[in-house]
This record gives sequence, C-alpha cells and structure tokens, in this order.
Amino acid sequence: MRVAAILYAADEGPAADTLLANVARHLRERGLKLAGAVQSNVSQPGQSRCDILLEDLASGRVVQASENRGPMASGCRLDTGALEDIVGLSSASLAAETALVIVNKFSKREAEGHGFRPLIEQAVVLDIPVLVAVKPAHLDAWTQFVGSAPTLLPLNEDAVRLWCEASAGQA
Repeated sequence: MRVAAILYAADEGPAADTLLANVARHLRERGLKLAGAVQSNVSQPGQSRCDILLEDLASGRVVQASENRGPMASGCRLDTGALEDIVGLSSASLAAETALVIVNKFSKREAEGHGFRPLIEQAVVLDIPVLVAVKPAHLDAWTQFVGSAPTLLPLNEDAVRLWCEASAGQA
C-alpha cells in the first residue's frame, strides 16, 4: 500500500497547504494525472479568518469550503456540503492513468468516516498512491485507518516530492 502522510503541527496548517499545492503543481508540470484536492486560504478584509478554497486537482474547479458565520464566530467553519461536492468530483476523476491522489487533510470529518475517506479507500483499492496531510490530533485515527505503521513524511517539500515521484513511478 503506497500511502503517506505529512505530519504537521497544529500551527503549520497553512505551510502544509502551500506545500501540497506546490507539489501538485510540480507533478502536473511533469505531466502526471492527479486526483484529490489542495487547499488555499484567502484573507478577507474585516474578517479574522480566511476563506477556505479547495481545488479539485483533476478538473481545476475551485469550491469555497468555508461558511461565513460572521466576524465573531468561533469553531469549525467547514461547509460540509461543499466538501462532499469536491470529494465527489475527485472520486469521479479516478482512472487507471491517475498517478497520485493528494488530499489536503485527513481531519475530523475523515476520522469520523466522511470527507475524503471514501476517496482514499477507492484509491487504495485501485493501487493508486495517496498523499495526505495529518496533524497530531488526528494521527491515531489515521493510523487506525491505514491499519499499520503509517509512512510519515516531514513538512519538507523536497522529501515529499521524492516520495511522490517514487510512488508514482517517476523517480
């Protein structure tokens, strides 16, 4: 099973998002067919928190995945409907020529059996390598999900690129 997780600290989420987007861009430039989604965070004037955008790696479609709950709102702002839309797009794009699946995060939704979890399962069944980002709070759920000692990568673009290229047969 070719599955790896980038382990990042809670305050390193934006760095993990940027790393995954950079790696995806690099792999697409090399001609690899990707599936999954990467996240970008867009600052909004007068708001304390950024908008969450998810880009489907196969189609390039971008979906806003955060709910605007007002400037004083706290807690999770994830629009689960938008998340499921992007998961559906990503799942529909899986094909024999897919070289790699990249998932922006294995987080609370995935730990509960939702979100990108079905896409990850589908990729594993099709023997397509999978790369995700996981923070320590969800590492136990990730380890239980993959069923063995998981491959953990550092938050380092060179190391992640090497793993992706080797797993996709491009090394």
